[in-house]
Amino acid sequence: MLLEVSNLTTAYNGLIAISDISMNVAEGEIVVVAGANGAGKSTLLKSIAGMERPQGGSVRFDGTPIDAMPAHQIPQRGLAYVPENRRLFPRLSVADNLRLGSYLYRKQADREAPLEQVFTLFPRLKERLPQRAETLSGGEQQMLAIGRALMTRPRLLMLDEPSQGIMPKLVDEIFEAVKTIRAGGVTVLLVEQRLVESLEIADRAYVLQTGRVMLSGTAAQISADPDVRRAYLGM
Repeated sequence: MLLEVSNLTTAYNGLIAISDISMNVAEGEIVVVAGANGAGKSTLLKSIAGMERPQGGSVRFDGTPIDAMPAHQIPQRGLAYVPENRRLFPRLSVADNLRLGSYLYRKQADREAPLEQVFTLFPRLKERLPQRAETLSGGEQQMLAIGRALMTRPRLLMLDEPSQGIMPKLVDEIFEAVKTIRAGGVTVLLVEQRLVESLEIADRAYVLQTGRVMLSGTAAQISADPDVRRAYLGM
C-alpha cells in the first residue's frame, strides 16, 4: 500500500478536527475524500503532508512513517501536496513558480525534465511563462499549482479542492488532467466538493462527517448509497 493512515487524530486549540481516521491509497489509484464544509477533509491532507502535527495515530508512505517527519522533507519521499489556497508566489512569473517546484534536484537537466510533461498537460502555461502568477485566471493558477507539484516528480499527488473558484469549462480540464496524471503513473488523493465529477474518475472514496469516516467503498458503491445521493448528489 502506498499510503496508510491509521487512527489519525488532529486537533486545533484543543478542538478535535479529525478523529480516529483510517484510510489507505494503493499505487495507481485515484481516491476521493468527500464531505461537507468543516468535515475535516483539508485537515486530513495537511496532517498527511506534515503541515499539521497529529495528536494520535500514524501515517506511513511506502512503508515509512512520515507523521513525525518535518513537512519540508516529505516531498523528498515522493508525496506532493497542492493546498486549497494554492500558495503560489503571486509576483513571480509562471516560469519561476514552476522552477521552484524542482528545488529537490541539483542538476539543471533534472530540474528541467518535468517541464514538458507539465506543458503537455497544461499547454496554456507554456504560453504564459513570462506572466506573473497573480495575472492568471483562477483556473490557470490552479493549473500552475498542480504543474509546480508535478515538478517534484511525485509518486502521490494530493489535491485539495482543485475545482474551487474556477469556471465550469476549466473545471472539466482539471478533472481531465487528473485522469491524465494517473495514466502517467502518479497516484492521486483528491479532496473535492464536486462529488459527481470526482466519482466518475475515482476508483474509491471516503466520505467524512464531523471529522470521522462515515462511509467508504468503491466509487460505484458510494454513488449508489442512498444517504450520499440525498446529501451530496442532490437526488
